[in-house]
Amino acid sequence: MLNTQYFMSNSDEGLFERIEQETKRIGYYKLPEQNLDYLKKYLEKLDIKQCLESITDIVVVGIGGSSLGAKAIYNFLDPLNTLARNLHFIDSTDPVAINGCCQKLDLNTSHFLIISKSGKTLETIAIYKYLRGITANNSQNTTPFTFITDKDSPLEAHASEIDGLVVNIQENVGGRFSVLSSVGIIPLALAGINVKELLQGANKTKQSFFEAGHMQNALLKKATFYAKNSTTYNINAVFSYAESLQSFNQWYAQLWGESLGKRQLNSAFNVGQTPIGLTGPKDQHSFLQLLIEGTRNKTVTFIKMAHFEDSLTIPSIKLKNLESLDIINGVHFSNLINTQADAIIESLRQSERIPLDEIIIDQQNAFSIGQLIYYFELLTSLVGDLLNINTYDQPGVESGKNILMEKLKNNV
Repeated sequence: MLNTQYFMSNSDEGLFERIEQETKRIGYYKLPEQNLDYLKKYLEKLDIKQCLESITDIVVVGIGGSSLGAKAIYNFLDPLNTLARNLHFIDSTDPVAINGCCQKLDLNTSHFLIISKSGKTLETIAIYKYLRGITANNSQNTTPFTFITDKDSPLEAHASEIDGLVVNIQENVGGRFSVLSSVGIIPLALAGINVKELLQGANKTKQSFFEAGHMQNALLKKATFYAKNSTTYNINAVFSYAESLQSFNQWYAQLWGESLGKRQLNSAFNVGQTPIGLTGPKDQHSFLQLLIEGTRNKTVTFIKMAHFEDSLTIPSIKLKNLESLDIINGVHFSNLINTQADAIIESLRQSERIPLDEIIIDQQNAFSIGQLIYYFELLTSLVGDLLNINTYDQPGVESGKNILMEKLKNNV
């Protein structure tokens, strides 16, 4: 993976050392080098309970960080792979979406992963209650649920009451940083994705940053620029030139927004950059005009793929009255989409005061998406440090949850 920046920036003195200290207390930093023995033990237990060969569909039930990361990786890899099992996501309380997903399933050959860090996420438990109802009389006479949660959470206690399988989330790993923990590893492994390769990709980025590789300089300079100019450039757009990265854009938006939109420590100032996830080339037509001639308050990161796995080619067909477009005859679509990205980058570079950078991942595999995931996690932590905030809490979200609980109590 390569990151090229088209803006000038120095790195903040002392930032790297502070992040090194942070690795001692924040759990996600260690995940690329985790021991996967827990996965092996879990799969053995699941095979005894429900017989792995009989399971055709895995359903992830979780909100926000409990589902977005696994969904991003699965949707990036699924188009090119014949995977072991189908992976579905119920990540909304929209009744049409819940019912629509369940209608696709054979409940006798499905297994449900109930994921909640706290063990008491209202939306997740509401969906779980519905699933308990519709699976109560399954012909296999099994408990088709695994619970992924923090150690000693209420959900773990519940699981023990019904003899359900439990996998604990690694310590000190926040929800939106949990994709490489058991939260993401379990569903992705069950789908048949090579999670070792995924972690190897993440570890490649980790080593490059912490061992003075290319990523150390790139990330330190980028984070410093974002933080020091956060009031001028208060919108951060990620422009992904691959349809398979659409769900990645959603994961990035939660990671960036929930981590960095905060009140500063020991201060009354509110800070943060608004995240926008775009997919090229289609979003060129809705957003490019705004970038080029709109308010100069946005940074833009382009993500490209060096090697697409499909050699689909535009036929050399001549069309009457469209002869001027014969320049595309014989062009691979992979070349076309990357040339489109290059043209937009060049166009924006010719404009004034639009900070740009470009990330190129190698190809559509688990290693590459692992690299990209860990890059954005590191960038988020670096910017959070410089903004003088707690990157890992979410008091605004908790406030909304409390109001929801009160409203529900009053409606009963």
